[in-house]
Amino acid sequence: MNKPLAALTLASVAALALAGCAGTPASGGSDDGKVQVVASTNVYGSLAAQIGGDRVDVTSIITSVSQDPHSYEASARDRLTLQKADLVIENGGGYDAFIEPLLEGVEGAAVVTAVEYAHDYPGGDAHDEHADEEHADDEQAEEGGEASEEHADEGHEGHDHIEGFNEHVWFDPDAMIHVVEEIAHELGELDPDGAADFTASADEIITELEGFEADLDTIKTDADGANVVITEPLPGYISEAAGLTDVTPEGFAESVEEGSDVAPAVLLGTLEVIASGDVAAVLTNAQTGGTETERVEQAAKDAGIPVVGFTELLEDGSSYSEWMRDAIQSLAAAVQP
Repeated sequence: MNKPLAALTLASVAALALAGCAGTPASGGSDDGKVQVVASTNVYGSLAAQIGGDRVDVTSIITSVSQDPHSYEASARDRLTLQKADLVIENGGGYDAFIEPLLEGVEGAAVVTAVEYAHDYPGGDAHDEHADEEHADDEQAEEGGEASEEHADEGHEGHDHIEGFNEHVWFDPDAMIHVVEEIAHELGELDPDGAADFTASADEIITELEGFEADLDTIKTDADGANVVITEPLPGYISEAAGLTDVTPEGFAESVEEGSDVAPAVLLGTLEVIASGDVAAVLTNAQTGGTETERVEQAAKDAGIPVVGFTELLEDGSSYSEWMRDAIQSLAAAVQP
């Protein structure tokens, strides 16, 4: 992650301080009565802090854009932090695989795995099930604690990177609506007295997410399937929701994500697509890349094609909602006529 941010990078400058969201150690076992939440990244830590308010203490393990969750190696401090957690929020899908071995030593913590709510998650049905469930059901409430323990003990061997699946689900507003609902539900199970407050806060975020869906639908109408080149899978969901057409030659984005060299023929094909004049924008991951990505970005700039850089983590002082709003506005500015 040594590449400078691309043009139109989505760093938010809004001033919303999310106490406990970044780098504050969890204090499980303390007498303050707060629910201890550990999130793999500050994207999910931000959501937990917004939903839980002053009834939760939130620790985000990865908080800096200079850290790569794909390759992050957990420390002894991270292990201790998770051992104190009441609720763990992970992305899953191999994105934050460092969480999995840490969970092996955690007993009784509830776990929310975001990728399980993506519509295209292989073999997953949490998204569909969630639409039919009533979390307030009496039987479920009685079994909540036991279910959380079972969740903590099972299913954490299957989150290695899945070929062909885009694990960057935080850019999928529909999936994130369900993730927000699930975070509020789990917090309510852990702190029943705060359940109504958690639900109310979650509803506010969901309203914003529904607004983002409407904004993306507007782009879909206005941009009319405009062609884009995507150098890394990160913007895949947001591009798909906006109805854009990915014309990147097969193998380019996959190679960049895996940190391997792009085949010369694939790179040449990508440069030819950009030179064709039929590309509305180039969408990049502003935190990763290499020589091939830089060549593509430069070719786009030389051709007068906007380059939109997306980040995987929040900048300090930014909330998830602000970050998403910036992303959608930057995308709209690049592809709408």
